[in-house]
Amino acid sequence: MSAATLSSPVTKSGYVGLKPITPKLCPSKDSIAWSRKTISNGSKTHCMKTWNPINNKKFETLSYLPPLSDDSIVKEIDYMLKKGWVPCLEFDEKGYVDRENSRIPGYYDGRYWTLWKLPMFGCSDPSQVLNEMEECKKAYPNAYIRCLAFDNSRQCQCMAFIIQKPQTTTA
Repeated sequence: MSAATLSSPVTKSGYVGLKPITPKLCPSKDSIAWSRKTISNGSKTHCMKTWNPINNKKFETLSYLPPLSDDSIVKEIDYMLKKGWVPCLEFDEKGYVDRENSRIPGYYDGRYWTLWKLPMFGCSDPSQVLNEMEECKKAYPNAYIRCLAFDNSRQCQCMAFIIQKPQTTTA
């Protein structure tokens, strides 16, 4: 490439070098139109309240929604299976993470839940997961139950959602 091609101005984009040709591309910040298009932390910014954190523990991905119906759970499990992920059920009496026994950095109680049987390797039908889910609900009616999805090729958890919250919580 010659030096002439690198030094020629780019005029079709509204710029010569790094400077704009017309001031219309960057209006002055004092204009009314500019202030309506920008976001500020002032009182003109309105946000929508999405979740009440007071006495309302946040659990997994879909915890801000009402409890999932069996049809919704089947759709989520079907999505897992189509992605090739391995479904797994876990349960816990408390259901949330806290720092009751120690305040050292990185230590949390309740980080790990108890595994319900083994992960369902080779599962191909959502009804198999629903059957295990019903067995877990019968065995632990006052426990939090969640469904997880593991990707065995990337060795990570890809998805999790709460299936059951107990009627009386200990929180």
